Amino acid sequence: MTEISLLALFREEVAEHVTTLTQGLLVAESSAPEDTRPLEPLMRAAHSLKGAARVVELDTAVRVAHAMEDALVAAQRHELTLSPPRIDALLRGVDWITSLAAVPEDSLPVWLVAQAAETEALIDTLTHLERLGETAPDSAPSAATAVDAAAGTAQAGAAIESPAPATPTPQPIANDDTDRAVKISADVVDRLLGLTSESVIEAHRIEALGKALQGIRAHHVRLGAGLKRLRARLADGASGPELIDLTDSSEALLEWAQDALARSLEDFDNVSRRSALIAEELFQWSVASRQRPFADGTAMFPRLVRDLARDLGKRVRFEISGQETRVDREILDKLEAPLRHLLQNAVDHGLEGTEERRVSGKPEAGLLRLEARHRGGALIITVSDDGRGIDRDSLRARIVERSLTSAETAARLNDAELFDFLFLPGVTTRASVDAVSGRGVGLDAVQSMVQTEGGALSVSSNAGRGACFVLRLPVTRSVIRALLVSIEGEPYAFPLTGIEQVLKLAETEISTVEGRSYVTRDERRMALVRAAEILELDDQAPSGETLHAVVIGESGGHYAVEVDEFLGERELAVRPLDPRLGKVPHVSSTSTTEDGVPVLVLDTEDLVRSIHALVSGGRRVGSRNSSTPSATRAPRVLIVDDSITVRELERHLLQNHGYDVDVAVDGIEGWNALRLGGYDLVISDVDMPRMNGIDLIKRIREDPRLNQLPVMILSYKDREEDRLRGLDAGADRYFAKSGFRDDALIEAVRDLIGRTER
Repeated sequence: MTEISLLALFREEVAEHVTTLTQGLLVAESSAPEDTRPLEPLMRAAHSLKGAARVVELDTAVRVAHAMEDALVAAQRHELTLSPPRIDALLRGVDWITSLAAVPEDSLPVWLVAQAAETEALIDTLTHLERLGETAPDSAPSAATAVDAAAGTAQAGAAIESPAPATPTPQPIANDDTDRAVKISADVVDRLLGLTSESVIEAHRIEALGKALQGIRAHHVRLGAGLKRLRARLADGASGPELIDLTDSSEALLEWAQDALARSLEDFDNVSRRSALIAEELFQWSVASRQRPFADGTAMFPRLVRDLARDLGKRVRFEISGQETRVDREILDKLEAPLRHLLQNAVDHGLEGTEERRVSGKPEAGLLRLEARHRGGALIITVSDDGRGIDRDSLRARIVERSLTSAETAARLNDAELFDFLFLPGVTTRASVDAVSGRGVGLDAVQSMVQTEGGALSVSSNAGRGACFVLRLPVTRSVIRALLVSIEGEPYAFPLTGIEQVLKLAETEISTVEGRSYVTRDERRMALVRAAEILELDDQAPSGETLHAVVIGESGGHYAVEVDEFLGERELAVRPLDPRLGKVPHVSSTSTTEDGVPVLVLDTEDLVRSIHALVSGGRRVGSRNSSTPSATRAPRVLIVDDSITVRELERHLLQNHGYDVDVAVDGIEGWNALRLGGYDLVISDVDMPRMNGIDLIKRIREDPRLNQLPVMILSYKDREEDRLRGLDAGADRYFAKSGFRDDALIEAVRDLIGRTER
């Protein structure tokens, strides 16, 4: 075995044992001193690391691991108490070994020399842990401030779920060729091999069945030849024994062929059914090979919460549930940063300090929960705490301070509208910035990740009782459960994660208000919009006594999307669109049906945004009487801005001057609305998620149908270089929001598209 392979094995062993050490030390910290059971696996892990380091001749690592092992042995013998400061030192030892394993082999000598002084100090600390004392020094929180439980061992009276052994977090590697390597559990591999073997057996059965059918075919050929001879003899007037022999022979061949065909058809049914079951199970297990337990992505969080709580002088009880919930490995990898942001926010300015909680009548230790579960075909991840909740007054003040809205408008915002501002860059309820939070960038990153993966994010909060963030994501990126529908004779798929319910409606259940169609379900009135209209298809007049609709949307609003027919639920293997197509409006991916028919998978979030923009802007979508004459058309303006307050201010201002106004929350939604047609002017912000205003303007100028459309920019960016960048992209006017005046905006609109009759 080569030295390189030994070092690779050492890295794998480090990844396994540092996870055991980290989780075990956090459990030991919250355990009673007389309970030495949590120490046994830690001693074994430290001992194994020492042996592995000795094999690859990393003497310094041997000394670090040996010092850790001695400390753990002393704790097991009750010669040393594992107080929080001593746990800190042992965790620093774990960090050192983790860092060592991440260093490329050719850089190890240099790294060890550079770290020599710090390493010797660490070894000295680990060797003499008794110097650190029983409690934390003045500069650190006391033992009482440590995390009370670390997603750890179930305790009497505590709803703490023991974490399942997690697959170690992969360490950085020196060879890029191994980036595509993935770990699959032995059970999955065994089952895949078993199903593959069964598939081979079934293939041989099909081959034998094919030979049997060939034999039947040969008998049919002989039977056909015999019947021809019989017909010829009858034509010649033959009779007697020869004719009887020919008839008997033909009847015997026919009877044999019928029996053989019946047996073969029965065998074929069995083989077909068995093959279908094997193929389905093989497919399911192949999907499972792409998935990992949620525990694989949470191993670092107990340590994160524990260390942060100690730094802030708080007590936190951290619970993780749903560790065995299966998650697509790509989604799980991308969840680490968003969940870290949410947990840090909860500990830093969600949970109160010990004294504040005591005064409020709460337990001194704050409760922080992280949960993963499957529901309705989606992955639901919840981060909740029992802290002070979101300070609505502080958030309103910060919104007004940043000129995102007026004080009067901010006071009227409901919770859903108010909490939307949390996800804008730079918005925070913190009055100061520290090393943990306060810059207002964390939640923006969380929302961006969730939306990129085709999910949704919602927030709720009770003053003085805590806050809850819910992430709704697809279970896997490669396979989805979907409702197949027919729209204008073509199949489309709605992912089940984006469907609220499905409806079958009679015409009498539809009401029309101001040219728009509505349907009421569960005391909730929803706009009814034809899918063909939104997708820009040849929208034929609806026919038939029963209408089919798919209800989509979130807490901000639900809409009923009318389709021609429900084709049933399917599991679809999805494929991304060709990147050369860019973002195709209302479509997220493609797939095929069992018989090879291509299917477009619809982007329900995109559909909701477009329908909301059209409905809130007063468009007559979904009208069931398109022949009704309309009044003289007012100039139509599309406002594209991610600030709800700015959108509403502009919309009301323009509507009061007689303009027909629609709104969109970002560049993608604005582009989708423009493709639906009929606008005379676009007013756009610059900084927006998904597609910014500059890219939107460039796309407008590149489209032969829209390149003459007037465009104005209204942005917080007021530097000269920003203004020139907007004008160079093709904007006709550029206004800064800081100097926004109603009369100036209206005058510019009139200059570009004229006055209204009002």
